Amino acid sequence: MEYTTLGDTGTTVSRLCFGTWRFGRETGGVVETDREEAHDLLDAASEHGINFIDTANVYGDPNGKSETWIGEWLEDRSREDYVIASKVYFPFDGWGEPGPNDSGLGRKHIRAQIEGTLERLGTDYLDLYYIHRWDEDTPIQETLETLTNLVDEGKVNYLGASSMAAWQLTKALWTSDVEGLSRFDVTQPMVNAAQYDTVAEYLEVCADQDLAVCPYSPLGGGFLTGKYDRANDGSVIAPDGSRGSLDDMFDEYYATEQAWDVLETVEDIADEVDASPAQVSLRWLMDQSEFTCIPIVGARTPDQLAENVSAVDIELSDEQFERIDGARGEAES
Repeated sequence: MEYTTLGDTGTTVSRLCFGTWRFGRETGGVVETDREEAHDLLDAASEHGINFIDTANVYGDPNGKSETWIGEWLEDRSREDYVIASKVYFPFDGWGEPGPNDSGLGRKHIRAQIEGTLERLGTDYLDLYYIHRWDEDTPIQETLETLTNLVDEGKVNYLGASSMAAWQLTKALWTSDVEGLSRFDVTQPMVNAAQYDTVAEYLEVCADQDLAVCPYSPLGGGFLTGKYDRANDGSVIAPDGSRGSLDDMFDEYYATEQAWDVLETVEDIADEVDASPAQVSLRWLMDQSEFTCIPIVGARTPDQLAENVSAVDIELSDEQFERIDGARGEAES
């Protein structure tokens, strides 16, 4: 495993982060990853040298199940060996039907959720706490003041921001600087080789402000693994049980014209370097030069995780890296 600093912080993390959003998640009545599978995957991630684990208070059905299973797994291990990230924003149903203050980024909701997250994880602190989305109904200064207090109290080490507009991220950073509040050090947008330009301005802010980027869906929901085929009508032919067969929005989110062009280039390069398309796609993200990029990888089995981890063992030449950029640019034009 390769390691790097988490953006401009002093914390060292593996070049890949293990994502746990499938833990306890039900899709179409099917549990994507059950408790035993979750613990097996966490074992595998640790054995591969991954020390960075990503979760959220709303992962799992009911919400909180992912954090609970991670906390159970951590009981027999040294907490200090791992960098744990969680999130807050969405309505939380782990305590029953959400009430009017059980969502958003107001002081009351954040305070309640950090206590629940820490209890479920069985820890006194989080290494990283993300706001899961932007809250249009709460002043960003209130949110940042509350998060700053959590840092001052030792309950959170660093702050992060997930999906939002570039101007919103800029406003939050400006507010922190002007008001003397803790600022975001890490971001978590949806970025992959096939969908990069949609967040171009956001990533420019990250590069300028030395923010680490931990992209979710780095393989386009599995699209960039090469396991999907294209039907004559342009739709996706998905294997049974795959993300494409379970998610009605898969075609719109991932299988765009740009994505098919990029996938073809990725597959060609994978043949050249004797790797899988998934490994090439992850390596392309890790090789970003404008900002520290730490992809969040999920997996259904330890074997899938092992394949993803092997991305750290391959090298892309400048020419190969630029060909993927070129495929993206040609598709856009």
